[in-house]
Amino acid sequence: MEIQLSPCQPLRGEIEVSADKSISHRALIFSALAQGEGSVNNCLEAQDIRATCNCLRQLGVEIKAKQGRLIVRGNGWQDLQEPDDILDCGNSGTTMRLLTGLLAGRPFLSILSGDASLRRRPMRRIIDPLERMGASISSRHNGLAPLAIKGQRLKGIDYQLPVASAQLKTALLLAGLQAEGPTVLREAEHSRDHSERMLSAMGAGLRFDGGEITLRPGFALEPQDFQVPGDISSAAFFIVAATIVPGSELLIRNVGVNPTRSGVIEVLESMGADITAENCRVIGGEPVADLLVRSAPLRATVVEGSLVPRLVDEIPVLAVAMTVAEGESRVDGAAELRVKESDRLAVMCSELNKMGGHVEELPRGLIIQGRPGGLQGARVDSFADHRIAMSLAVAALTATGETTLTQAEAVDISFPQFWTLLRKLTEIV
Repeated sequence: MEIQLSPCQPLRGEIEVSADKSISHRALIFSALAQGEGSVNNCLEAQDIRATCNCLRQLGVEIKAKQGRLIVRGNGWQDLQEPDDILDCGNSGTTMRLLTGLLAGRPFLSILSGDASLRRRPMRRIIDPLERMGASISSRHNGLAPLAIKGQRLKGIDYQLPVASAQLKTALLLAGLQAEGPTVLREAEHSRDHSERMLSAMGAGLRFDGGEITLRPGFALEPQDFQVPGDISSAAFFIVAATIVPGSELLIRNVGVNPTRSGVIEVLESMGADITAENCRVIGGEPVADLLVRSAPLRATVVEGSLVPRLVDEIPVLAVAMTVAEGESRVDGAAELRVKESDRLAVMCSELNKMGGHVEELPRGLIIQGRPGGLQGARVDSFADHRIAMSLAVAALTATGETTLTQAEAVDISFPQFWTLLRKLTEIV
């Protein structure tokens, strides 16, 4: 699908963005392992979440929609059933990595696969520590999917995570819940902590000490009524749009502002963005706020170190903000972006440069020479990557002339309402 975009009038009004994808995945999987009936309110309706639901149903989990929420009936680990067919994870790396940890300890054979993009994404990082726990996992060359998992009895491990990855951490916690003996995980850089918050609320034997997590198995998970907040990764596109389109004033309601996810706000504020958090509260253990964003001129910044894991999904749209900021910005330590749905460093470099940007690709990041008002309309491609598609759409809002975006349907992976909300605010799509 191709979409034409043009410079727009100020963004004004208020919106709610899609539900948080990370929390939706985890709420469904953890609920499936609880003893009894739980619910997931405001669960994200997108392709990735449908993949998780479909896989859980193939494992015998009952999931029903009722009055705007999903009811999940779990009966603990022992009630999971061997699937009759391959578990199709679609484009969802979260689905594949988390289910690999879950199934590593189940006494049956499971095969996980997905689309062509997912089959190119690295799985060795979860296979190696799970095999140390006793798992039996076969894969294609270099740890690529499909993954064949023959469930085994697992033992806890003491493990230093080599990368700041909440998916890896959660996969090992899911395995550790079934293992003999404690599992100790150490993080050099703190990744998003939704799993720890949710599992603790469900009664798991978790202890935290700085960057160290200790999980003691043997505690039954209690069902919860999870309330999923708005996804800050989705809100980021509209935060940047309202910041860089002059005259804008936009209120984004009910956004999750978990400190392990809110790095994008900190970076934009360091660049001069005008963002106010209002009506701050805690819902289901997660901090939530309404974000009021007013347009503001931006200056260059540097994103590196411990900040990167807290905003890694937002770097593509931050690159757009840097392109229209004053001065030279730099992103470093973001090599993880090369193994997402696309090579996001290479793609943002090539596509923003088509629009007149000055972006240099580094092995682990980008150097961006900002030029306020310097973007021009062009024909650009999302490379079937949802975050690339939305980032380029935001760039087009301030570009001179018309921009044509190809493979625009990629937004359905995580934010199906994106084009509808953009149309509501700009009337240009």
